[in-house]
Amino acid sequence: MNGLFSHIKIRSERLFITLRTFFKWLLLSGVTGLLCGLAGFAFHFCMELATDCRTQYGWLIFALPVAGLAIVFLYRVCGLKNDPGTNIIITSIRNDGKIPVRMAPLIFAATFITHIFGGSAGREGAALQIGGGLSSELARLFKMNERDSNLMIMCGMSGLFSALFLTPVTATFFAMEVISVGVFYYTAIVPCFFSAVTAFGISVLLGVKPMLITVEAPELTVVNLLLAMLLGICAAAVSVLFCWLLHKASKILQEKIKNDYIRIAAGGAAIVLLTVIFGTDYNGAGINIINSALSGEAKPEAFALKLLFTVITISVGFKGGEIVPSFFIGAALGCTVGGLIGLPPQFAAALGLVALFCGVVNCPVSSLLLSVELFGAQGLVFFAAACSVSYILSGYYGLYTGQKIMYSKMHSKYINRHTK
Repeated sequence: MNGLFSHIKIRSERLFITLRTFFKWLLLSGVTGLLCGLAGFAFHFCMELATDCRTQYGWLIFALPVAGLAIVFLYRVCGLKNDPGTNIIITSIRNDGKIPVRMAPLIFAATFITHIFGGSAGREGAALQIGGGLSSELARLFKMNERDSNLMIMCGMSGLFSALFLTPVTATFFAMEVISVGVFYYTAIVPCFFSAVTAFGISVLLGVKPMLITVEAPELTVVNLLLAMLLGICAAAVSVLFCWLLHKASKILQEKIKNDYIRIAAGGAAIVLLTVIFGTDYNGAGINIINSALSGEAKPEAFALKLLFTVITISVGFKGGEIVPSFFIGAALGCTVGGLIGLPPQFAAALGLVALFCGVVNCPVSSLLLSVELFGAQGLVFFAAACSVSYILSGYYGLYTGQKIMYSKMHSKYINRHTK
């Protein structure tokens, strides 16, 4: 009888601990999601304002070199001369690195400056840094231990990503998958999901509209499936080129032009010159061009020019992200290649967008979820084909050098290596 009571007591204690942990993270992720939703809405509003101002006042592009000087000055004054960017958020989860709280407002301001004056950059880099910075500060305020602090940072990442892209399921799994490819942090699924859903709800409540684009999938045949895989091969090649150029250009420019002010001003001047030659389609995030590609209209050279604009912008020191530009590059590439190989251009643009995203972030599960949240599930088999090929053939390149590939893409082998 005593043994039975002892067994019941142990079971009850375990149940109590489980429920206590569950409701603790329900509360913490809700608070994180609320803050991330508000911050994400404010960031979204400012980015829209920056885009509208740049579109209305075209002369602002000529001030881009001076804007670059302001960004370098801001980071130096705040003691972040050698800013590690999104990599610090990723590596902090593995090694308990400290995230300076000043990083959140700094990347917010610097990304706004980059966008309003015409730099070619996205938003998600800022989102991950803002979310990680806010949640890291919450962890400090609540005096959390290392493990709980890491979960809070992942909550912040998923919350801000969800608030900006309005893809809560993708945001949940992206935060779990991007840190160490091949290892899912399943303990984070409840905190990240509730943070993402809360942030999503706040953004929608404040008037941000989710993007669901209907693209008609072609008939499921062997030929069409092979064509989707061919597009995945193209996406993998361009993703490798994109990542390699980003890292190589940044390294070379830092070696050749050691002064941060001169480097960013020269890069800003190069973007101004390119804009005068090729037009304004490649400044900012380029959401309008993404939408055009998804409607079946894209210039054949658009993906290459956006790649060039983005590499120059990011490598010289302007702030923002690389994922939205990768959406642009992938959609324009898919639209162009699709028309050549016989896939409907609209659907091929959607395939290219998701496949190139998969290639640059090495997150196949998140990529498939993104395809469903953006385009619906009717063409899921085609997206799976393109993403699987892109993931394998993109090798060990990635946007974030802090990311680790835990298992070989080609063999059942533990490798534990950083992306390059």
